[in-house]
Amino acid sequence: MNLPPKVTDRAFARLNEIGAGAQGKALRVAVEGGGCSGFQYEIKLDEPAEDDLVLEGAGERVVVDSISLPFLANATIDFSEELIGARFTIENPNATSSCGCGTSFSM
Repeated sequence: MNLPPKVTDRAFARLNEIGAGAQGKALRVAVEGGGCSGFQYEIKLDEPAEDDLVLEGAGERVVVDSISLPFLANATIDFSEELIGARFTIENPNATSSCGCGTSFSM
């Protein structure tokens, strides 16, 4: 059974820090064709749409459109702060391979 993606407390906390919810925005996580491995993630602040799955926490929202949802089943959306910079990350068990940049993958 496919479970919806999980969002970590750290990711919600970061959205809160940047004031996403206060601006009426949500973090959109989408999957589209392209990238060096076949698919790539698009992560941006956006308005929620009607067919989105909405994941809520800490007064913030993460949205995934219905087309991207199967690609993100059981995935974890997190926020990481590393030497290369702070960014939202996706741990996706469906990806069979991914590139070093962590933004594209194949299934």
